[in-house]
Amino acid sequence: MAHFLLLLTVLSLCVWVYALFDVIGSAPGSVRLLPKPAWTVVVLLLPKLGALLWFALGRPHRDPAPSAPAGPPPAFPEYDHPRRARATTHEEDEEFLRRCRERAEEQRRRAREAQEQKRRERGEQDGDGAAEGSA
Repeated sequence: MAHFLLLLTVLSLCVWVYALFDVIGSAPGSVRLLPKPAWTVVVLLLPKLGALLWFALGRPHRDPAPSAPAGPPPAFPEYDHPRRARATTHEEDEEFLRRCRERAEEQRRRAREAQEQKRRERGEQDGDGAAEGSA
């Protein structure tokens, strides 16, 4: 019996804390029946009853979750997010791909030049060291 009472106490505390955070996190204009500060006081002063009243009378109406889109799932769901930039025409898509290729070629060219520069510097250092060693 003691375990059951302890379980009810913990459950009651959890509901009260959840209700308190729900009151605090709600938008002030969407709270029903009383203003938000009044609901906060009600939930704080009347823990069990205040939490039940909040859920029954004061909590804002929540919009139902959007339903899943009809049709087969996308091939790459990681790219399917609302603010993702997408080409609206085939020409825009081709232009984007062309710019990507140009940028990749530019990066490759810079990498080749950097490698050649390093080789030249190494060659000059080796040549200087050989000339000093033979002198």
